[in-house]
Amino acid sequence: MSAESLAWVSNPHLATSVPSAVPRGQPTSASRGFCRQCVRFRTSHMAMVSPNFRRKVTALASAARLQYLSISAAPTTLEESIPDPRFLRYSSPEPQFLDHSPFLLFPQVHVSTLPNGIRVVTQAAPVCSSRMCSIGVWIDAGSRFEAFGTNGTAHFLEHMIFKGTKRRTAQSLEEEIENLGARLNAYTSREQTTFFADVQSKDTGVAVDVLADILQNSRFPEHAIKRERGVILREMEEVQGQLDEVIFDHLHAAAFYKHPLGDTILGPKENIRSISRVDLEKYISTHYTGPRMVVSAAGAVKHDEIVSLVRNMFTKFSMDPTTADELVMANPAIFTASEVRMDNDTMPLVHLAVTLKGTSWTDANSIPLMVIQTLLGSWNKAAGVGNNSGSELARRISTDGLAESIMAFNTNYRDTGLFGVYCTTTFVEKYLTMNVSASQPDCIPMLSLVVMQEIRRLAYEVSEIEVTRARNQLKSCLLLHIDGSTAVAENNGRQMLTYGRVVSFPELFARIDAVDATTIKDIARKFIINQDVAVAAMGPLGTLPELSWFQNQIFPRDILPSIDLPLPPPRHDLLDFFIYRCRAHPPPVFHPFRQHTARSEAGREWGERKIGEELIIA
Repeated sequence: MSAESLAWVSNPHLATSVPSAVPRGQPTSASRGFCRQCVRFRTSHMAMVSPNFRRKVTALASAARLQYLSISAAPTTLEESIPDPRFLRYSSPEPQFLDHSPFLLFPQVHVSTLPNGIRVVTQAAPVCSSRMCSIGVWIDAGSRFEAFGTNGTAHFLEHMIFKGTKRRTAQSLEEEIENLGARLNAYTSREQTTFFADVQSKDTGVAVDVLADILQNSRFPEHAIKRERGVILREMEEVQGQLDEVIFDHLHAAAFYKHPLGDTILGPKENIRSISRVDLEKYISTHYTGPRMVVSAAGAVKHDEIVSLVRNMFTKFSMDPTTADELVMANPAIFTASEVRMDNDTMPLVHLAVTLKGTSWTDANSIPLMVIQTLLGSWNKAAGVGNNSGSELARRISTDGLAESIMAFNTNYRDTGLFGVYCTTTFVEKYLTMNVSASQPDCIPMLSLVVMQEIRRLAYEVSEIEVTRARNQLKSCLLLHIDGSTAVAENNGRQMLTYGRVVSFPELFARIDAVDATTIKDIARKFIINQDVAVAAMGPLGTLPELSWFQNQIFPRDILPSIDLPLPPPRHDLLDFFIYRCRAHPPPVFHPFRQHTARSEAGREWGERKIGEELIIA
């Protein structure tokens, strides 16, 4: 090998910048020039690399000149252009491995379990950083635990809990909270219900008393129930205007057909008009039990004080040992390959969501799927990132102008999950009129193709640089979600319900760092290739491919059928007997394909399954 074909690189940190830089078999010095341990510049660390890598290093050196204040002060040769290690660490043009040791300085999380089964978790704020406190009750009960025919009870109860107790009227409750300058709020999800308050630290005792009172002594007067029906019906109308919420409700209905997890959180209108006080009281007595409750506090709090307050005030809850896991095991959610279409030619945009079966919170593959979600990324036409996005999916869609926005999602539940892509795009009746110019193509078929290609690509072509970047982005996203005492209390309360403990950030980040390109490919082959697909779409869907086409796109590469789109795609085929077309047909009563899928899924997933083997966060 000639001298001209080799480039000597004296930077010990390039290995972390470009993990795949040095080809296998390439001669290196005995001291291994690409040192992951060294934190100082060492001229003795040398490595011989190929001409292709020389170009990469030249680009790196050019970027590194940004550390100089003036162009005249910047070096001109490659050897002189090796940047200061501090610049590489904080301003590298390539993704870096990060140091997580600062997270060891986070305040310690304290957990106590009371005799009635209620768990108390607290995390104090850093010294002198806050005089506020966030405290709430996280309950392992949501819409999926409602009895048959009572969908909407959990959300209705969330509204009624603030309508007065035996000690406080609704008006006095509102006045007391406002006089404290506090905030009292609640929300309901499919698996959890939360009631929380943000107060000054000196008013923590009052906040605990209010939470205990509304959860144990609510009266549910009939006149308030009647008035609240109208409030919830108006809220339902508002939600119908939030099309992303609507599309995800339909996606759940398709993926978890005829299962409570597929029902909406608000419930149907007929249930809202019929829910009674008896239904509310029965739901509380059944699901608001001590072992299924977590009291979480963060900010300017002291653990012993919170434990004492909760022990003295939360005294009326049942100690029924039945857990949410036992209820889930009795009625597991089965992922079903199906489709929901809402044809509406008056809508300006097409809303499309494609999902595959995901994982539970405690599944060993949940963290790799979180990295996969970050790899797919998100993009909005107004953001302007476009071609510079780290997501290949975002770059392709931005370059070709295929969509208004895209968003990868990964939703976890106790026994299953959903992960996929949600996007919005325009529709042009290219195949119905001759008045459409060639510069106005219909984006729906090509957008569908690009989305499915990028999902399938994860099983075969993922680079270490992509994965490293996604890992760092995921960590940043997780940290941004705990900005403030309210977010910290919510994070701790949710983790206590899902994992049984609070996972520290060093541990969580170590699990994320364990995911490499090989792991991504293995997990993608397991959860994407040859798996069932569910689709939800609304808008002008004249050229949206059928479900069978989406299913065909995730065959293994060696047997992948033709990806040419039928133009226009068929509107009716043999799959129509299990496709739910919202505008044209009501949900059919009997679906032989879905029932067959449910039986096969149940036998494969739940026949000989031991939940304890999946608890990696234990």
